[in-house]
Amino acid sequence: MASLDLDENTAKYQIRAYRAGCIQVNDKMLTNSIIVSPDVLIEDWMPQSVDELTALSFEVILPHKPDILLIGTGSTHVFLTVEIYGELINQGIGVEIMDTSAACRTYNALSAEGRNVIAALLIA
Repeated sequence: MASLDLDENTAKYQIRAYRAGCIQVNDKMLTNSIIVSPDVLIEDWMPQSVDELTALSFEVILPHKPDILLIGTGSTHVFLTVEIYGELINQGIGVEIMDTSAACRTYNALSAEGRNVIAALLIA
């Protein structure tokens, strides 16, 4: 398991490690998809694969009004449908789609900078 540590990150929720099927947030090992921000952790986010993602999957993040939403699509990068992507853009959210490993690294870097970031991470 790759270790992901940033000494200067003061976020309440930090991603410490990721491998396919498992993500470590702080000291907790999680095996289901999650949504994480510097101040919020939503465990057991419903979609477990890219095929299960819909625009409704992201409604839970809208009240948090992130500037940036990182979407980790699992072990490989997968483009989302224009309906999903368009709905998020129409809400004024910057969206970056990447594999989950890259999303974890990017989340840690942006949260360490104090950015208003949320990561929606598929674990598979």
